[in-house]
Amino acid sequence: MASLTTRIRDLESRFLPILTRHYLRRWLPLSIIIGIVAGFSAIVFYEMLRNATTLFLKELAGYHPPAPAGEGEGFFKFPENPLLLPLITCIGGLISGLLVYTLAPEAEGHGTDAAIDAFHNKQGDLRSRVPLIKMIASAITIGSGGSAGREGPIALTSAGVASIVGKLFKLTAKDRRIAVAVGIGAGIGAIFKAPFGGAILAAEILYIHDFEVEALVPAFIASAISYSVFSMVYGWTPIF
Repeated sequence: MASLTTRIRDLESRFLPILTRHYLRRWLPLSIIIGIVAGFSAIVFYEMLRNATTLFLKELAGYHPPAPAGEGEGFFKFPENPLLLPLITCIGGLISGLLVYTLAPEAEGHGTDAAIDAFHNKQGDLRSRVPLIKMIASAITIGSGGSAGREGPIALTSAGVASIVGKLFKLTAKDRRIAVAVGIGAGIGAIFKAPFGGAILAAEILYIHDFEVEALVPAFIASAISYSVFSMVYGWTPIF
């Protein structure tokens, strides 16, 4: 019981400072900007993904993969050329691998791990080319049938654009790290139309047994805004 009380008091002591006027005055406009940029990044990535799927799977293999009902893609069509699917997937993997290897090696892998690494080990610094390369490579991988999802690419992409925002506004290393965490949540909240989930993820995904309290309020603001930007284009119906 004493241990639980101590943890609650520790959390309270870390949470109260973020409600100060100075903190909100700094992070309210930054959260709005990150949310808008992350929302548009999610739109660009989603369109890249749709176009890559159309090119590789629908046009070349005659395969119409199912998608969540909330995106209006419940239709399924068996591949007209099923033997082409392994070849198409290999070609997509080769193209995306070459892009990442030659232009942005830090964009390899899932994406979330690179964003977390930037938070802990790189003072929230990600090269400006990383978001674009990650979006293109991931769209090709997923669109060609590769075993991957949207969460990693959009986490790294939105973290990258948040890092760019941090550099433009000359944020300190500490604030730039918070911006990267906020970007992760905003991207997830937009692409999955789950603003609350994205905000909570931004604060908890960075640690195994801890919580980035300072990122929570900005993440709620940014995630709600990015979700709104994305949903104004694709509708407000939940994906699942």
